[in-house]
Amino acid sequence: MFVPKLKAMTVFKNCFLLLLLSTLTLSISAQVLQPNTKPNPKVNYERLKRIDAVINEFVQQNKIIGAVTLLVKDGQVVQHQAYGIDDVETKKPMPKDGIFRIASQTKALTTVGIMMLMEDGKLLLNDPVSKYIPEFAKPVVLATFNEKDSSYTTVPAKREITIKDLLTHTSGLGYAGIGSPTMQAIYAKNRITGGVGEMTNEIDATMKRLAKLPLEVQPGEKWNYSLSTDVLGHVIEIISGMDLEAFFQKRICVPLGMKDTYFNLPAEKHARLTAINTPDSTGRLKKWANGLGIPADFPNIKKSYFSGGGGLVSTAYDYAIFLQMLLNKGTYNGITLLSPRSVELMTSNQVGALFGSGAFGLGFRIVTPAMSDELSNVGSFAWGGAFSTTYWVDPKAQLIGLFMTQQFPGTPAISELQGKFKVAVYQSLR
Repeated sequence: MFVPKLKAMTVFKNCFLLLLLSTLTLSISAQVLQPNTKPNPKVNYERLKRIDAVINEFVQQNKIIGAVTLLVKDGQVVQHQAYGIDDVETKKPMPKDGIFRIASQTKALTTVGIMMLMEDGKLLLNDPVSKYIPEFAKPVVLATFNEKDSSYTTVPAKREITIKDLLTHTSGLGYAGIGSPTMQAIYAKNRITGGVGEMTNEIDATMKRLAKLPLEVQPGEKWNYSLSTDVLGHVIEIISGMDLEAFFQKRICVPLGMKDTYFNLPAEKHARLTAINTPDSTGRLKKWANGLGIPADFPNIKKSYFSGGGGLVSTAYDYAIFLQMLLNKGTYNGITLLSPRSVELMTSNQVGALFGSGAFGLGFRIVTPAMSDELSNVGSFAWGGAFSTTYWVDPKAQLIGLFMTQQFPGTPAISELQGKFKVAVYQSLR
């Protein structure tokens, strides 16, 4: 009379083991990007085609030349497409594996590098930057500025800059090239650049000069997009004993299998570097050869100045691997770069109300409940680059979106398209 109970227990045990195995399999597969070989039940593929219509319309209207998009849902690449052309002169079609200048998307790798060194026991977030670059001791803050000769007066800073201040852009530093006119003038006079495409200055000497210049605001009192991440990149070099290019390759890119992310693009990959476009006086796009004193092909030119704030090139797929690692809370394909807690710190608000209705973590803009018109869910994190690339990661939806084109400066049309791309993505989810 115990046989039915034994059978029932056996069936229950087998079902439980099957469920457990299925869960483990999903967990393991989610760590690595999976190809779109079978339909994802949470995606309406017919509606997903609207992405093509939206982007092709902008290409046909000459609002962009071309682009690459990539969408990851539940660890699966459900959309990866190239549109338009790469080069207006050669009419070369845009390739899916095109290599893009990702500018400020470099900042996320620098942030990960700093957090890895923290986990290595090499630094703490509340360390003063002067512990690693002594010239940052006893900082001063701008008091008055004379536009005629770029002279200024200063007052002592209330405290020193910390590593966390740099990670959150609350250091008080400004940004060469794109910051306030006052700080641009001061930096230009002292040969401080934005770092991207820098061919002549040395990073160590530049950071030491920067350290002696006035801060724009008091440390910790204002969110101010700045050269903070370039300073962090040099801190990585000082602590690790490697230049930033070697550190990224050894500690991040090679372990994750990112094969197309570099400061100095290898010669055999030069042909895959996409062209940059810029509007002419009529608004029509033309090929950009040189702007802001930066040669368009700077990734193909050997350099030793590595800007942690903006110097890398990458592909949509390579960068998706990096973002999937963050979505996995620090692990990818069995390789752990960071602990879940460190990723949580990076993707949670670290600046209080200094970022307005939004939030800012350690290197990322973060969606808050106050951002009522934002499509991505609360807790999503994102950033982009000056050459018109952008990304977002939505942990609740287990979603990664990447839009990559090459245009400088950016235009309202690109912002509009990036917004419409996001709409097309979310309307396709079940």
